[in-house]
Amino acid sequence: MLKRLLILAVLVLALGMVVSAQDAEPTADVSELGTGANRISFWNGLTGSDGVTLNEMLTQFVAENPDVSIVTEIIPWNTLYAKLQAAFVAGNPPDVFMLHASEVPQFASFGVLKDLGPWYTSGGGWFPDDDISAITMSGMSYEGVTYGIPLDNHGRGVWINTALFEAAGLSTDPADAPTDFEGWVALFQQLTLDANGNNATSPDFDASNVVQWGYAVGEWPRVNFLGALAGHGGSMVSEDGTTVTVNSEAGMAALQQTVDLVYTYNVSPAPAGYDSWAAWGAGTLAVIPTGTWFRNFAETTGQPGSAWPQVVYGENPATWFGAHTWMLPIGLEGDKLAAVETLVRWVSENQVAWAGSGQVPARLSAQAALDPENYPSNILLGQNFSDYGILDFGCVCTQELYAALDPELDAALNNLYSVEEALNNAAERMQQILDRAG
Repeated sequence: MLKRLLILAVLVLALGMVVSAQDAEPTADVSELGTGANRISFWNGLTGSDGVTLNEMLTQFVAENPDVSIVTEIIPWNTLYAKLQAAFVAGNPPDVFMLHASEVPQFASFGVLKDLGPWYTSGGGWFPDDDISAITMSGMSYEGVTYGIPLDNHGRGVWINTALFEAAGLSTDPADAPTDFEGWVALFQQLTLDANGNNATSPDFDASNVVQWGYAVGEWPRVNFLGALAGHGGSMVSEDGTTVTVNSEAGMAALQQTVDLVYTYNVSPAPAGYDSWAAWGAGTLAVIPTGTWFRNFAETTGQPGSAWPQVVYGENPATWFGAHTWMLPIGLEGDKLAAVETLVRWVSENQVAWAGSGQVPARLSAQAALDPENYPSNILLGQNFSDYGILDFGCVCTQELYAALDPELDAALNNLYSVEEALNNAAERMQQILDRAG
């Protein structure tokens, strides 16, 4: 345990050196809910509308449990990782926190997470093991110990602007979504318009004067790439976990297709300087690849839209998804532990309300209880995750691997490096990280 905390302290020092070279740490959004004497501190990274939904649920929880009060801190994810590690080193972690399933191995390897196996029915507890999918369950454990309780499955699909589709004479039915990359390109071409009203299939199309884009590649390129990589039969790391494979033939094909959407087919702007959410709100973007969390924002824009399945790049459909996961510090005991367990259980048993955030409840019974009229995107995308979802990669160095991959993807998409240069650069750095982590 001491050795693990020393390793953690070194990592925190390194993170601090990085943060000191960047802008000031973003201010956390702090809310104090309830007045009960048993006070729980709760940290999470839900900075979007999903955080608002969760705080609304917590407000209801403290109303029903007046002996408990909650201080929530909503902290941008990258800042949260570093702040949480520093809190463990200082011996002052929050009473409960929410990360992604992919971070379970890293924090469990530090020896700072509480074993939550006794909370599962298989361990004599209340959380039904058989009420979540096998792939979600696989993300809750590290070296045979269960450290997490899943809140949701959140991941990728696309939203379409139905008015722009109808104006182009295109079907808005998800059942009519293209089933291969060429079909998606043809769709995007019909939805990309220049100032003269020509679409991208026209010989008179002016690619330098586009007023409506069919697609946009710039939102979270990494998760789009990981889904496309899987669609070509590839993976970020080899099955035995020892070799980085982003620069495989599958990786090259997946990233090249994405780059070609910008520079060959002219159906997407380059990412630099382009805000896809703002463009969607302005009605100048027809298809946006985004996540389950987009639901509430989409409803505020006044643009008519609906969720569709993720773009198909390779031979098989594939889409990235993750799981927001409750975790506890190893030393939590007594009244605090009892209050946190009551909280986590209450939220878990009210996951239908959590669907209001746009996310897909982790519990299968909650998914089955969703009303199709009110939760069409949750149902559609949730089914896609079950059918062909690729769970976010988890290892003791996940965040380091992503930090090496992200800038190379950006460089390729902004035409600074070739696809081969970008992925080879990423693979070299990622392999060093993986080797060091063992």
